[in-house]
Amino acid sequence: MTLIPILRKFMLTAHITFAVGWLGAVAAFLALAIAGLTSQDAQMVRSAYFGMDLIARFVIVPLSFAPLLTGPILSLGTPWGLFRHYWILAKLLITILSTVVMQLHMQPISLLAQAAAKVTLFGPDLREKQVQMVIASAAALLALLVNTIFAIYKPRGMTPYGWRKQYEESTGSQP
Repeated sequence: MTLIPILRKFMLTAHITFAVGWLGAVAAFLALAIAGLTSQDAQMVRSAYFGMDLIARFVIVPLSFAPLLTGPILSLGTPWGLFRHYWILAKLLITILSTVVMQLHMQPISLLAQAAAKVTLFGPDLREKQVQMVIASAAALLALLVNTIFAIYKPRGMTPYGWRKQYEESTGSQP
């Protein structure tokens, strides 16, 4: 199945837009996490965690699910296919894992935002959560950058399924 050109361009535009938006939102989240961890200004720390909660809920979470829809549709509608190349499977796996990890981190993000609403200074009991947010958002940013690199460079390596489909298409027969 291949998508008609106008639909393929629409899906490609949507996929790139969602992926770049997700990448930018995670970069902003990382900046706020670093500010929340390192700032000595109580108002800055509180604002950082309020901002992180908003970015996570209303930007990162929705944008993390969008490529899970647009990516497979796009890959199934192009000659690349969904299961033919390892780089596509790697991108799909990274996207799924990043989305799941983001969901798991919503609780600590909410905890920090709730604490910021109640206290003026964060105690040592929340320090671990603060560090966790910096590490998790840096890892997410790295994962999304790897996905971007895979999308641009398309490393070689076909799956056994991909080799079989290529053989079938070139010979016009089933093995």
